[in-house]
Formats: sequence, C-alpha cells, structure tokens
Amino acid sequence: MIPGKYRSVSGRAASNVNCGLHLVIQTSSLPEKNKVEFKLNKETPSFPGRLLQHDLERNYSSRQGDHINLVSSSMPSFPILQRSSEEKILYSDRLTLERQKLTVCPIIDGEEHLRLLNFQHNFITRIQNISNLQRLIFLDLYDNQIEEISGLSTLRSLRVLLLGKNRIKKISNLENLKSLDVLDLHGNQITKIENVNHLCDLRVLNLARNLLSHVDNLNGLDSLTELNLRHNQITFVRDVDNLPCLQRLFLSFNNISTFESVCCLADSTSLSDITFDGNPIAQESWYKHTILQNMMQLRQLDMKRITEEERRMASVVAKKEEEKKRESHKQSLLKEKKRLIINNVARKWDLQQHRITNIATNQDGKDSDSQDHCQNDGSTISAFPEETGSLDSGLTSALQGLSVTDTHLVEVDGDTLSLYGSGALECLDRNWSVQTAGMVTTVSFTFIEFDEIVQVLPKLKIKFPNSLHLKFKETNLVMLQQFNALAELRRVDQLTVDPQGNPVVNFTLWKYYVLFRLSHFNMQKINGTEVTQNDMIMAERLFGILAHVASSELPQYHLISILGDARKKQFRYLLETKGKKPGIVNEENNDSKRLVGESTNRATLNYTTRDFYNEKLEEIKEKKKFCKMYIEDLVKEATEINMKNEALQKLWPQMFIELVRDAVMEIRNKNSYMKLCLQQITDQK
Repeated sequence: MIPGKYRSVSGRAASNVNCGLHLVIQTSSLPEKNKVEFKLNKETPSFPGRLLQHDLERNYSSRQGDHINLVSSSMPSFPILQRSSEEKILYSDRLTLERQKLTVCPIIDGEEHLRLLNFQHNFITRIQNISNLQRLIFLDLYDNQIEEISGLSTLRSLRVLLLGKNRIKKISNLENLKSLDVLDLHGNQITKIENVNHLCDLRVLNLARNLLSHVDNLNGLDSLTELNLRHNQITFVRDVDNLPCLQRLFLSFNNISTFESVCCLADSTSLSDITFDGNPIAQESWYKHTILQNMMQLRQLDMKRITEEERRMASVVAKKEEEKKRESHKQSLLKEKKRLIINNVARKWDLQQHRITNIATNQDGKDSDSQDHCQNDGSTISAFPEETGSLDSGLTSALQGLSVTDTHLVEVDGDTLSLYGSGALECLDRNWSVQTAGMVTTVSFTFIEFDEIVQVLPKLKIKFPNSLHLKFKETNLVMLQQFNALAELRRVDQLTVDPQGNPVVNFTLWKYYVLFRLSHFNMQKINGTEVTQNDMIMAERLFGILAHVASSELPQYHLISILGDARKKQFRYLLETKGKKPGIVNEENNDSKRLVGESTNRATLNYTTRDFYNEKLEEIKEKKKFCKMYIEDLVKEATEINMKNEALQKLWPQMFIELVRDAVMEIRNKNSYMKLCLQQITDQK
C-alpha cells in the first residue's frame, strides 16, 4: 500500500476503474477448459491521508465491470492483453491489473489512448512493453520487484509515476519525463538523490524509507512543493533553500542531531510545514525554540500548528540561549587564550632552562680549561650560548617569537591567585581591591624562579594577608635552604611542591626540614598529606641540632642583629595588641604570635638568593678593595715617617754641635749681643 498522498492517488484511480473484473488468462498451450479466472474484489480499502488534487482525477468515473483476456504471444514470456471493443470504448483511458501475480508487463496492443495504468501488488521485475502508450499520464507500479527505472523514455506525457516499495537502487532514466508532476520512490534502496534536476515541473517527490544519508543535488526542482524524506539515515541537508516553491518538508525519523546540519532551511522563504520528530535533535531542550526562532515563516512543526505564544516564548528563550552562547564563546576564547599564553610561558621557561644548562656546561668547561692551560689568543669564552652558536637556530627563532606574545599570566579564580611566568610577579604592585585581595587564600607559582619569588614575598604578605596555601610548580626549588625564605611570611597552613621542575622533592627528608624550619606556622598539610604530631617530633629530632650548630657558629655581630629583629617583632606585636580585647587579639594577631614564636636558633637558618648573594659579594669585594687601599696608604705614610726619623737620628749629633757653636759665638760679646737683642725687640714693635 502506498502511504500518504501518493498511496491515495493510486487508490482513488484504482477504485474509479472498479475492480469487479473477470480476468481471463489464456495461452496457446492451454485448452479452453483450462482457462483460469481471477475475480477481483469489488472494493478497494480506503487510504488515509490527504488526497492529491490532481487534474486527471476529474475525468475518472466509476464503472461496473471489465473483462480482460491475456493470450500468449509469439514470445511465451509476454502475455498479450486483449479487451473487447465495447470495453475499449467504455473505459478507453484506464486499465487496472492490480494483484494479478504478474511477473512481467503484458503486451498491450490497441490501447494507445490509455491515460491511467495500474500494476499495483504484482511481482514485476522490469518495466517494459508500455513504450507505445505515449498518452499515458498516470503509471502505478507500487509494490513490485523492480530493480531499475527503465522503459519510460517514450512516455513524455507522464505526470504521475508511482514506484514505491520496489528494489530500486538508483534514480535514473527520467530524462524525457519533463512533464512529471508526482514521483513516488518510497520504500526502495536509493542511497543518493540524483538525475532529477531537469524535472522543473515536479511538485511532489517521495523518497521516504530509503537509504539516504544526506540531502543535496536538488537544484532545478523549481516547482517542488512537497518533499518526503521520512525514515532514512539523513545527517545533514543542503540545497533546500534553493527550492523556491517548497512548502512541506518531512524529515521525521532520521539521524539529524544539530541545527547546523539543517541550517539552510532557515534561508527558505516558502517553507511552511516541516517535521523533525524521531530525530536526535527533537530530544534537545533547545529544539523547538531554535527552530521557531530561525524559521519564522513556519506554520506547522511536527504536524502541530504553531501558536503566537509559542513564537513569543521561542524568541525569549532564543535570546537567552544566544546570550549564553556568547558567554560560552567568550569563556572558550579566554580559555584558549590562557592555554596559548601558558604554552608560551612554558616554551620560554624551557628555553631559559636550556640556556642556563648550557651556561653551566660552558662555565665548567672554562674552569677545567683554565686549570689545564691558558688559551693562546687570550680570548674569553662567552657565557651565553647564543653568542657561541650552541643554541640551534630553531630555539633561537622561537625565543625571538615570544617577544611579541604574552609571556606571563595572572589569574584569579575564586580563592586562588595563579601566576605564570616571572612577569606575573609585577602584579603584586597593582592596587588590588580589598575584597579581591581578602578572598585569596591560595597562591600558585608556575614557571617562575624561586629566587625571584623570594624577592616579592614581603609584598605578598602585605597584599594578600589571608594567603594560607602556597603552590610551587616549575620553580627550580633545588635545595632545602630555599625553604628558609618562607619563614618571613605571616602564615602558611599548606604547602604544595610539585615534583615537576622542583628537584628538592627528591630528597627523602625535605618534608621534615620544612616542618622543622617553619614549625612556628603549625602547618596542616604538605603536598595534600596531613601533618601529624609524630611528623613534628621526627623533624625536631632530625634537624634540631642543626639550628644549635648554626647559632653557635654564627658571628656575634650577626647573632646580635637577628636578636634585634626578634625584639622588634615582639615590640611591634605588643603595640598592635595594646588596648584590644583578648578575643580580638587572639583572632587578629594569631600570625604575629607565630612570628614571635619563631626561635632564635631557627631564625639563624636563613636563605640568601643568588642575586642577593652576588650583590653582597660585589659589595664585599668593594669593601675589601677600599680597606686594602686605605691600609696601603697608612703603611706608606708610616714608612715615610720612619725613614725621616732615621735620617734625623743620623743628622742630629752634627746639628746639635752646630747649634751649640752658633750660640757660643753669639753670646761671646755680651754687650753686643744685648744690643742686638734689644734692636730685634724694637723692630718687632
């Protein structure tokens, strides 16, 4: 049976030809008594669905009976159909051979004026012997076993072709049927829409229950008003927006899952009725409002009339979805940008580590060379691998490329402040809002040298006073002494040191050292593991003597300086708590108590960064140089004084003799000497 509109077309035509017929099939090999009669049912079942108002229906009237004789031809496989002259006159334009168990099309002679031919429900495998019916308008071959469309090239007047429920695999041989109005190919094995672009007058195309996976190649079907594609395997639709007259499109029970796969439907101005039920897309929450929002011209969706309220609701929901989509797109862009920046930071970090490794290697080579021999030309080895060519061109170009991209990232996500790249440390100089800064309890450092982090710890303590959890990943934590720098913070409850880029975690006792050195913080977790009392006891046993030795060996002036700092902390604590209630003191200054609680012995275990150490080294060198020059000047001056003294000792006896002699000679004449003295006194006045 033909479903829907096309089924009713052939049904009405068949009923109008009235099936109260006696069909007599006769062959030359059968005697007269062996005639076989088939009495057909007088009534055909009614077919549900809408009737196609085709022009040819108006000329069909019912009839009471019909006698048809099929006699053998010269070719035994093709019976010949014969009707009496009266029957030909009475029913000249139609012929029904429904349910006659025909395996081939009979030869129909003298029926060139036929307009309707019905071969429903037979076993015909090939269309043939009808090429002489050039006036044929309606051909029904529903429910047969036809595998190929053929034998229709001469039927130029054909307007309705019903080939549903056959075995056809390909649409072909329709080139001459340019007047075709209805083409029914449902229930076949067709995998592709093709060879229909020339059917410019085609109004109805039924390809339901085939094997189609996509819809395209529909250009040229300018008169098509209805397209039935139910029960296929369709995943996407194209070219439908190029059909100017299409009104009804049935896509029920396919594999359409996204609106993007059928977005061309939104560009159709004529489409008014569409179905998507039975598709994955129909199960989505956004299905209905998305369809209505993008296809405003629709009157029916899934065979249900669309109300104005539904359109209004769809518009509201669509706007919300659009806002959500934009926000999601924005978040995706931000996430992708974050990923790219982190990749850039990671590449820069890798290049930097590669360069540091090369510098260390070159420096070791330089030291070993200097111990063995001096270079003949007196040239020095460059500390930078780029200058010596040890860094390959690919890495060099990559390093240069990063100069025009973001090389650091600062992100606040909830209570976590994440810093990627050394440039991110500059964010601590920003004017953070009190609310944002107060929310931050976790600070994560990634791809940043720990020595650079140490320099900003005082700022971190001030800017983010509630930070309790520190995370370090790819920060070059290589020795236990570096943990000493964390002692100057207000408070640390948790510490996470990722093994990646932090070799210090390979030391078995690193956690115990952290607990010992930062014992005044009463840490709760290290790398996600709860700190127990036994851990604290073990840390004290392992490293307690270390602090004692360090304080014993420390120079007295340095020890006094440390003690002075401790006293300053105590004094500052007393000033801050003066005049406050005990409860408030306990809550607000818990971190101050921790600082005061840091023992002097542990305070002697501090950490100096490489840069600071180098600066101190330069300062010490300058002081040594100044002291050396000052001492040299003093020694030189003392030497000159000593030499003068020795010369004076040698000359003094002779000088004394001469002084005595001159004095004796002057006072030898007493009167003359007195006059001379008085004269000198007078001259001075």
